[in-house]
Amino acid sequence: MDMPITIEIVYKNISKKIFDKVFAYFKYIDNKFSIYKKNSEITRINNGAFKKDKYSSDMKEVFKLSEKTKKETNGYFNILRGDKFDPSGLVKGWAIYNAAKILLKEGMKNFYVDAGGDIQAYGKNRQEQKWRVGIRNPFKIEEIIKTVAIENKGIATSGISIRGQHIYNPFSPQKSITEIVSLTVIGPNIYEADRFATAAFSMGNKGINFIDNLKGFEGYMIDKNGIATLTNGFEGYIIK
Repeated sequence: MDMPITIEIVYKNISKKIFDKVFAYFKYIDNKFSIYKKNSEITRINNGAFKKDKYSSDMKEVFKLSEKTKKETNGYFNILRGDKFDPSGLVKGWAIYNAAKILLKEGMKNFYVDAGGDIQAYGKNRQEQKWRVGIRNPFKIEEIIKTVAIENKGIATSGISIRGQHIYNPFSPQKSITEIVSLTVIGPNIYEADRFATAAFSMGNKGINFIDNLKGFEGYMIDKNGIATLTNGFEGYIIK
């Protein structure tokens, strides 16, 4: 998926086969949804090689979820860029959540799955505490500016500090988003947190209000001046 993936499981006598199964799933997702691979299904769709009735079941599900998210965000989430589809703003969180479900089915209760900094956490860490997650300073990415504690939650950050201007406002696609640099969302799971983090970032400085009005979600936004804005309940997660 062209990003680091980390899995930690708190369990005695853990089998390597469990890790292999999860990483094989991520490889499958990359081969199907990567817009950078010429033989991926999404690339072949964009090149006109596939019609809708020939889409795989996973592709159909992602397109359905993308359309649902578009409606729920008043059009700010849109996988269509020009005449090409790019569902990566939804696929990553969806894939992480599905990978976590694999571990749950294997009987794992305490673990996290981290792909490119977006995380699904279940249960407790080795110290029998909630999982600690650091929020990076978008102006100095090696620095952690806040640490939050989560359990049975997902946390995702959208921003421009690492990948540059890769998120756009569908209503002004030629204009870069410059008023904010980072928006972190905690949600009931990583699929929900990731898709709404992407959409909220595309809204610019209005995005934090969108998250604040979503039941079960909290957000932490940093603007271009380094000023942070938090939703009403975000402080309840902060431990440092």
